[in-house]
Amino acid sequence: MVAAVAAFAVASQTGPAAAQQAGGDQAVIDRGKITFAQKCSHCHGPNMVNAGTVTPDLRRFPDDETRFITTVKQGKNNRMPPWGDLLSDDEIRDLWAYVSSRRTS
Repeated sequence: MVAAVAAFAVASQTGPAAAQQAGGDQAVIDRGKITFAQKCSHCHGPNMVNAGTVTPDLRRFPDDETRFITTVKQGKNNRMPPWGDLLSDDEIRDLWAYVSSRRTS
């Protein structure tokens, strides 16, 4: 019984830290998911990939937060519009948390 309680105590202390290292706070990821669905999925697809279009597979976006934020704010190659005036810095960071949590490689 004592061992079970001790194991639970260790797991409850390391669980949130592991979750943060694995992709951030779940509430932030959830907010990013909502923003993605509302603002991004019509071009990038509901699962971050939209076959047959010029949009990249966001599940394979490099682990480069600065590049992501810059692209979202300023747009890309006259194909992706700039969102810097439409999304707050917090919303863009939430999007990054969501996209990076879904990274496949």
